Amino acid sequence: MIKPITTEKAVRLIELNNTLLFETDRKSKKPEIKKEVEEMFNVKVHSISTLIHLNKKVAYVRLDKKNPAIDVATKLGMI
Repeated sequence: MIKPITTEKAVRLIELNNTLLFETDRKSKKPEIKKEVEEMFNVKVHSISTLIHLNKKVAYVRLDKKNPAIDVATKLGMI
């Protein structure tokens, strides 16, 4: 399960790097996160970076150039 993160940094990453931030289950692996995002939002994922912060896993999901992250963010109500 993924949950979008809406902070000032997240909005800046959407605008500058075409990247969305999600809080995920700590045991989730990158291929699982990629598959879930691609199926849920019908987009192509370029790359994923993860980090563990405050005992939570945060996934930085960079979308392909053909799929603007701002469109996905608008659907989610982040912007």
